[in-house]
Amino acid sequence: MTQALDQDSIANIERFTPDERLKYLLKEVVKQKQIWILTDEDGCVMLNTEDEDCAPVWPNKEFAQSWATGEWQDCEAKAISLEKWYASWTSGLEEDDVFIAVFPNQDEEGLIISPQELDYELKQQARK
Repeated sequence: MTQALDQDSIANIERFTPDERLKYLLKEVVKQKQIWILTDEDGCVMLNTEDEDCAPVWPNKEFAQSWATGEWQDCEAKAISLEKWYASWTSGLEEDDVFIAVFPNQDEEGLIISPQELDYELKQQARK
């Protein structure tokens, strides 16, 4: 069972740069063996940039759940095992031409990477 993050930790991590949040996400996802998304009755919620449709992912339930406000208030944070992510999510997102919004903060800032790149980075982290 993962330990819940306290508000000070959450506030501190929220201030990380997009690159720092990517590194944090990689470490947490590999350590916890799960990645977090937000879901509604239609499935995984999506963010849209000017160029891409993106599936936002978070390293912990607290960060995912903090996005469940406003138009997303009925959404729920859902953990996906790393095994399931590798087995079906990466290929499914690629087939649908969906990118990954890595650990977006409340200002909607975050890195946009391909599902393949996220897989590669996670596997590199797992080797450390």
